[in-house]
Amino acid sequence: MGKKNVHRRDFLGMLATGAAAVGIGGIATGGATKALASSPFQSGDDMGLGAWISKINGKHKQVFDATTVNHGLPLAFARVFLSTNNSVGVPDTDCSAVLIIRHDAIPIGMESRLWEKYKFGENFEVHNPETNAPMTKNPFYMIPKGVLPFDDMTVDELQKRGVMIGMCDMALTFNSMRVGKKMGLDPAEVKKDWVSGILPGIQVVPSGVLAVNRAQEQGCTYCYAG
Repeated sequence: MGKKNVHRRDFLGMLATGAAAVGIGGIATGGATKALASSPFQSGDDMGLGAWISKINGKHKQVFDATTVNHGLPLAFARVFLSTNNSVGVPDTDCSAVLIIRHDAIPIGMESRLWEKYKFGENFEVHNPETNAPMTKNPFYMIPKGVLPFDDMTVDELQKRGVMIGMCDMALTFNSMRVGKKMGLDPAEVKKDWVSGILPGIQVVPSGVLAVNRAQEQGCTYCYAG
């Protein structure tokens, strides 16, 4: 059975365990409860989602929905959206590119320190294309030119062009619980560490699916980025 299926099995197992313990209305117990408790999200608070979404403007607006790292293609899609608009005479200022990283895509928005400490390359199946070894640092942030297909498809370069990047809090919660359990660490402390290592300028949102919905309500067309 592939690792992706194991991730799904772990996630569904957590849901089933929580449902059995707290009833059909709840989804988490034990370590999951501690991880959920570490979330800054409180009832009635959108974690700044509304204010962040309101920044979407321009004539041409698109949201990119990334559920896996997918070889960096979510970043490439956002870059191509802007650059091909440029090629037909539309400046970046007339475009809004919104990238939502959720599920197994969240390492895109994390410091290299976390990639090394928590073995993101192994735990999220991100491998060096030349050696097939798990990556030990973020290959999509402030890296030398000539490494990626487009030098300007990195997180930092796209942010300079106005690309908005949101990170799913639910994905942070469940993945920190999964990885923390595997490493024998307190999931709540793992999540706290992960949140502290989110790259500058990335907005944490209550959930990726909520952010994708709100972006579309703000006028974005939808692009699945893998």
